[in-house]
Amino acid sequence: MPSASPSTARAINDRLALDLLHREGALTAAQLKTLTGLSRPTVADLVERLQDAGLIEIVGEAGAERRGPNAKLYGIVAERAYLAGLDVRTHGVAVSVADLLGRTRAEASLPFDLDVDTEVAVERAIALLEATTAEAGATELHTIAVGAPGLVDPATGGLRHAGGLPAWHGRLVDELRRRLGVPVLLENEVNLAAAAEQRLGAARDRDTFVLLWLGFGVGAAVVLDGSLRRGASGGAGEIGFLPMLGPGRLPTATDCDGGFHTLAGSAAICELARAHGIPASTGDNAEAAEAAVGYAIDANAEEFLEIVAERIAIGAAAVTAVLDPGCLVLGGEIGRAGGDALASRVSRRLSEISPLRTEVRAGTVGGGAVLEGAVLTAMGAAQDALFTPGG
Repeated sequence: MPSASPSTARAINDRLALDLLHREGALTAAQLKTLTGLSRPTVADLVERLQDAGLIEIVGEAGAERRGPNAKLYGIVAERAYLAGLDVRTHGVAVSVADLLGRTRAEASLPFDLDVDTEVAVERAIALLEATTAEAGATELHTIAVGAPGLVDPATGGLRHAGGLPAWHGRLVDELRRRLGVPVLLENEVNLAAAAEQRLGAARDRDTFVLLWLGFGVGAAVVLDGSLRRGASGGAGEIGFLPMLGPGRLPTATDCDGGFHTLAGSAAICELARAHGIPASTGDNAEAAEAAVGYAIDANAEEFLEIVAERIAIGAAAVTAVLDPGCLVLGGEIGRAGGDALASRVSRRLSEISPLRTEVRAGTVGGGAVLEGAVLTAMGAAQDALFTPGG
């Protein structure tokens, strides 16, 4: 096998050092030598090269005496680039602007009425992003990642709407790309939540798992062998369309009523709650279902919780029968409200109807999972671009 060219070897060494500085924090040249296994002259060259590129800087000194060249601590220049994550929902948008290390510098959100005009929504969302970017102290953004419900077409990078989703979602992404002239990455919201749970939350020790999203709608994100699997048309995990046996019509290509959505989405959970004397607002949205499940947990409404767990287990059994992931994480507003109490009930019920051993965990990232995942995605893309020669 031919050896790498000098320029390729330098690029590999630079990326190795930058990845270590991101993961470990500030390091001395001696620590970089130990962790990379490179020679002292090679480390000295890469440190000089990365400083000249504006990617690393001296951030302090280490050691008992804290002086001399060997004590210099090098760290990534976090302000080298700023990035943004957007969580786009049916009822509004949330924005987070972070530095190159993924540290949040400013956040904001803005609610929208369901019948908001498309152009008005787009302009307000872009204005919110611009204001948040300014608040973060950035003059421009390097990369933006957007999480939205619906299918992301892998061929075009655009949003394919399922029924009932606002038209301004796709229009916003188009306008961001046109106006800002920077990479705008679009990803399904559940996939981004899975990225957050894998990096920061309940799936940190798993390279294969499924995140089951339980909110206004239901969906799943599939991570196999450390890689997110989107499917041939970007629709892997659209389990809201999974047909359910029993009375009622089947879902259609544009309407998931009659599928698993009808069994475990927020409207179904709110209706079930009211039938069991549990308060649930007539809005039937994700927040109403979250409040109802939270109330049931506090009140130990066993019958209601068992039915909810059984409904979730039905969809989970279909997922595990096909993928056998070994681990299922419950996310979304309903999963978050149910916490460990609901996860344990789903686990027990799932073990009764599926022969496959599956651990069920409650998501731990919380209500900002989609936004966290968007920031992580933007950070990864920005680092890939900047940590590459010529970036």
